[in-house]
Amino acid sequence: MQRIALLSDTHNYLDPALFKYLESCDQIWHAGDIGTIAVCRELEKHKPLVAVYGNIDGQDIRSEYPLEQNFVIEGMRVFMIHIGGFPGKYPSEIRKRIEEIKPGLFICGHSHILRVMYDKQYKLLHINPGAAGIHGFHQVKTLIRFTIEKGEIKDLEAIELGKR
Repeated sequence: MQRIALLSDTHNYLDPALFKYLESCDQIWHAGDIGTIAVCRELEKHKPLVAVYGNIDGQDIRSEYPLEQNFVIEGMRVFMIHIGGFPGKYPSEIRKRIEEIKPGLFICGHSHILRVMYDKQYKLLHINPGAAGIHGFHQVKTLIRFTIEKGEIKDLEAIELGKR
């Protein structure tokens, strides 16, 4: 069993309220637009970090974190990328990768819109955790927490960190 804290679009800002939600987690996943490598280092002080770079991330982040993550954890195939769309609105290159990888969980960020949707066509759960930072058009800072156990996602919760 692994408890995950999922963030995206911090844009170089870590809300102090975020850290209490990390305590019960085993890993932190970040779906891009991190900001600077200092954000990664701060998150790594708390839990292991799995991340992808986003379109605003510089070479410091791109040299350590890939464009996409594709891995299996607790029997669940995970595909994470910063820009990915959502069910019914995937860019063609993302559709192709989903067809190749066949994930059970597809994660992206970029839109600053928190979204959790089941995709019947590809038989996967799509999660966009919204934006945890203060830059962008979103009104509320958000993150997602969930558990992966024996190939299933459980105890998923959307968390609001307050107004941007």
